Amino acid sequence: MQEKRGRFPTTQWTLVRSAGEDSAEAAAALETLCATYWYPIFAYVRRRGHSPDEAEDLTQSFFARVIEKDDLWDADRQRGRFRTFLLTACEHFLSNERDRASALKRGGAHIFISIDTARAEDRYHRSLAHDETPEHLFHRQWCLTLLANVLDGLGAEYAASGRTSLFERLRGFVTLDISAGTHAGAATDLDMSVDAVKVAVHRLRRKYRDALRAHVAETVDSEEAVEDELRDLLATVSGM
Repeated sequence: MQEKRGRFPTTQWTLVRSAGEDSAEAAAALETLCATYWYPIFAYVRRRGHSPDEAEDLTQSFFARVIEKDDLWDADRQRGRFRTFLLTACEHFLSNERDRASALKRGGAHIFISIDTARAEDRYHRSLAHDETPEHLFHRQWCLTLLANVLDGLGAEYAASGRTSLFERLRGFVTLDISAGTHAGAATDLDMSVDAVKVAVHRLRRKYRDALRAHVAETVDSEEAVEDELRDLLATVSGM
């Protein structure tokens, strides 16, 4: 595979390539893929009319099947948006599985991810605030998952430097949560000056924008595609 030039990251597609190989690194790559993207796939499968248990089995089987059939190698060659590849691959997988039982049953073959079906089902029902197609639900949950991963990463960064309280108090200013209140209120809670809080919020927002762009860049194949994906992501979230 020809590597991208310059500083454009190849993390996600390198992960995909590694997942198509028979090695310990490939197993770790697959585990990371599944742990990151299982819920958008689960929600999509549920919206297609499958029961919770069926959705769990099919989600497990989907990630195993794409590896077995070398689909991830094809994805690495075709590139494009990673979320589009996953959705298309899942559509084909469900079509092929329609008239037969799931290839992997709980307690049977190797399980790639641990799914708490009860929690996933609760999350699924809470996400159905809109009357939407399975495809739109997948894309919306993909966006929410990505945004949550960005915040989790920032939270870990702040925790590593002993600033967990600062992050938790100011994160609402980034997510536009009305419960964040005012800068003055945050200043009182954190025993900081209002000006210091404004600076901290500005830095956190900048870190968030940079981290979001970096995460998006890992799921597309070019710098140009990053801007398109960011616009789609923001449009999807703002339309919720």
